[in-house]
Amino acid sequence: MKTFMAKNEDVQRKWWIVDADNAVLGRMASKIAMILMGKTKPIYTPHVDTGDYVVVLNADKVKVSGNKAQTKEYDHYTYYPSGLKITSFADMMDKKPERVIELAVRRMLPKSKLGDSMLKKLKVYRGSEHNHSAQTPEKLEL
Repeated sequence: MKTFMAKNEDVQRKWWIVDADNAVLGRMASKIAMILMGKTKPIYTPHVDTGDYVVVLNADKVKVSGNKAQTKEYDHYTYYPSGLKITSFADMMDKKPERVIELAVRRMLPKSKLGDSMLKKLKVYRGSEHNHSAQTPEKLEL
């Protein structure tokens, strides 16, 4: 019996649409990460990007559970002295709600070049309009 190994050129990729309206951020991000990695397909191979494309709409309407809306913070370091920049969840949702979903999904993907290529298949939009209708995406219920 031989073990099946998927090849990059044999992978058939589909497009999915996820509506983030009233969806819980962490639960939605974990399901999106599974689709981007390809773990929902029977041909999943760990060292090959077998995942599908995901389009997320209404990123500005995503919810968080508990009191994370008041306490969650995003930080990054500029590599200058006293260069730690901290942004609250509320400020991030006002300015860049797309970035909130991208960061949540990114942290659930592999930390490698393969994870970077998986993240490129994620398209996040603030409103309900997108420019991927030519790919005929299917609606995904969370």
